[in-house]
Amino acid sequence: MELTAVLTPADEGGYVALNPETGTTTQGETVEEAVANLREATALYLSEFPMASRGHPVVTTFSIPEHA
Repeated sequence: MELTAVLTPADEGGYVALNPETGTTTQGETVEEAVANLREATALYLSEFPMASRGHPVVTTFSIPEHA
């Protein structure tokens, strides 16, 4: 099953990792650690709350103008 990981820098250092399909969230000191922790947390979540695969996620970005 292919899922999405969204990583953002944490204020205290490291990264916060979110899986939007399940809502699981975790953190890690490096990108690799954050993704590994998210994989483990999401697997545990899915063992309790299974969900059907819905194909490949599509991730994109968009910009909004900054106000001066």
